[in-house]
Amino acid sequence: MRETTFRFSESPEPHRIRTLLILKQYPDVKKLMGKNPATIFAIAGLVGGMIGLSYWVKDSAWWVVFLVAYCVGAFFNHALFVMIHECSHHLLFKNKSMNRLAAIVANLPHVFPSAISFERYHIKHHSFQGVHELDADLPDFWEAKLFNNTVIGKAFWLLLFPVFQVIRTFRLKEIKPVDGWIVTNWIIQIAFNVALWVFFGPKALLFMLLSFFFSVGLHPLGARWIQEHYLTLSETQETYSYYGGLNAVAFNVGYHNEHHDFPSIPWNKLPKLKQTAPAFYDSLLAHRSWTRLFFRFLFDKNISLYSRITRNERGKVKLSDESKPDAEFIAEKVI
Repeated sequence: MRETTFRFSESPEPHRIRTLLILKQYPDVKKLMGKNPATIFAIAGLVGGMIGLSYWVKDSAWWVVFLVAYCVGAFFNHALFVMIHECSHHLLFKNKSMNRLAAIVANLPHVFPSAISFERYHIKHHSFQGVHELDADLPDFWEAKLFNNTVIGKAFWLLLFPVFQVIRTFRLKEIKPVDGWIVTNWIIQIAFNVALWVFFGPKALLFMLLSFFFSVGLHPLGARWIQEHYLTLSETQETYSYYGGLNAVAFNVGYHNEHHDFPSIPWNKLPKLKQTAPAFYDSLLAHRSWTRLFFRFLFDKNISLYSRITRNERGKVKLSDESKPDAEFIAEKVI
């Protein structure tokens, strides 16, 4: 049966409430908040690895370029998306500009300049989860209606997922689409793309492009976008974590409930958060396999692009004096 609307909730998003409860019961969680400047070495290694792979395949057959992009490049590029995500929450350095420069570097193998724009739209997603005009993580109404729950439709949607992500941003009227940082991101990215073509050739750039689309699209890694907020295991739980083995090469991005509850905790300490507050996380449904979810999303008619929770409220949970988190956490929550 084809769905015709998103699931609507009159309740506030669950993360702010759970954050306060966890802080009240486990105040030591605040010690996990902070920066991880060592993440810059991961960025350098991943970007260097992608450049090395592009050089290695530059004279290879087309099928080799395709295969290496799907089996190897996609994992590198997906990890770089996680690095950009860390930078968007300023979890590397105290200086915001340094975080944005690190994000621009991590963006290089993605071909398309998106690091700075991602920060703007992603912070809105955290602040207004499920509010359609402010949360670009939600599909557009026409998008959900067009692809709905058909196998071919969902496969095409995953294949071109980055394109639909860009289109969604036009409905967020409160975000300035162009500024100095975004222009800088574009200039550096275009210069990198041109240099890659000139020095390594078109196949090297094609390898980067294919790796980019596979890392977020028609690939088991693409199931990450389904895992996070699609109603795959419950009609009421709107955020899910993933605790499978691929977290080892995805910098714990699967710990999504943990991240939404505490966006001021860097990637390397998210498992510790789960261990510290087991009463809150062990009781939540979670995924164990992105590959299994990938195929289930495609072939399960009960899962469609409408399988998301929306809401209208834009309010904030009041913080009682006895459970106020530290200043850094408050700043993160109200951006």
